[in-house]
Formats: sequence, C-alpha cells, structure tokens
Amino acid sequence: MITDAQITELIKRARGATKERKFKQSLELIVTFKDIDVKKGFAINEVVQLPKTSSPATVCIIATGEMNQKAKAAKADSVIGTEELSKFGANKRESRKFINKYDFFLADTKVMPEVGKTLGQLLGPRGKMPTPVPFDASIEAFLQRFRSCIKVRTRASLSISSKIGDLSMDDADLTINAHTVLAAIEKKLPNGEKNIKKILIKTTMGKPVKQIQEVKKKYA
Repeated sequence: MITDAQITELIKRARGATKERKFKQSLELIVTFKDIDVKKGFAINEVVQLPKTSSPATVCIIATGEMNQKAKAAKADSVIGTEELSKFGANKRESRKFINKYDFFLADTKVMPEVGKTLGQLLGPRGKMPTPVPFDASIEAFLQRFRSCIKVRTRASLSISSKIGDLSMDDADLTINAHTVLAAIEKKLPNGEKNIKKILIKTTMGKPVKQIQEVKKKYA
C-alpha cells in the first residue's frame, strides 16, 4: 500500500496547487483502477467511517413515536415522520431538494416500507437508502457514527472520488483518512491493491495532483 509519506506529499502538493477561495475547500482522494471488467457489474457502495473529521456529515432520521422524540432530543439535523413522507411522496421536486440536503438517512424499522414506497425511487439511485435503526438502539450512537462517515461509491466505472476532509485539517489527519478510504476500497477490488492504477489528490476547485514517482512505480 502507498505510504504515509507519499500520501502526505500528495496532500501538500494539492494545497500548493489551489488558489485561496472564500469557502472551505474539500480534499478529495481519486483512485483509478485497472484490470477490471466493468461490464460484469463492478460496483463499490460503502459507508466508511473517517478517524478524523472537521465537518460532520448531515443526518436525517425518519421515525415516529418515541424514536422520533429521541431523534429530536439527540439533535439530528432533521427528523421527519410519516406525514412528511406522504407530502414528499406527492411532490417529487420537493423530495429531490430535501434528499439533496442530507448525506445520510436513518429510519425506524417500522417505517422502512413506507420510505421505500414514497422515496425509494429517489433515494436508491443516489445511494441514500436509509439505514434501519432498531427500536431499542441508541440514537446518539448512530448519529455519532454517521456524522463521521462518508459514502464511497462507484458503478461501472474505473475510477472513484471520495472526500477525505478539508483544507482546515492537518496533513497528518488527512493522511490517516486517505489510508482508511484506500483500505476500504482495496477490500472491494477483485485483486486488492493490484487493481489500483493511479492515486491522485485534489481540492474542490483545484486540479488533480498526480502521483509522485515512487507511487507510480508501485502502481505501474
């Protein structure tokens, strides 16, 4: 696997290659693959928990009754019930706007059938189908976990791009996150790191920074 020093070097170069913006730019890890037949249904769809975070992911909880109240008390980014689901089911435009606001959705197991019926066609293609939450589960624990998670997803493509943090974070923390994402990706590849062709880093508005020479040799 690529070393900490090599990843850190890529991060430093990505910082230097971008202009200062009026908003906080993200750092993205880009991985391209080789020796994979995408026509055979190749896909990666993983939720990866990052060890270091500065901008928590946004989480919406869909629940009724006691779980609904617990979710509000736990200060989820949004909490909706079946009434809201019905309204969204009747207005696709508003549904899309709502779905795009949140990174992850959690749902009481009791309302999962209703979620699938009203929003499934929109949530599914976006990789945002809710994670079921058992009635007696700790809402706080679920929220804590998903707020530090990212979605790592690609389908029928020989590349994948994942956020590993932002420019406010230390290079060391970003490096740890990059390794975590790379490890998750490698586990889903037919031949692990042998299927990795190239690793790059970029900022939101910057150009991808290519691998340093040592990395090129390893993944030649």
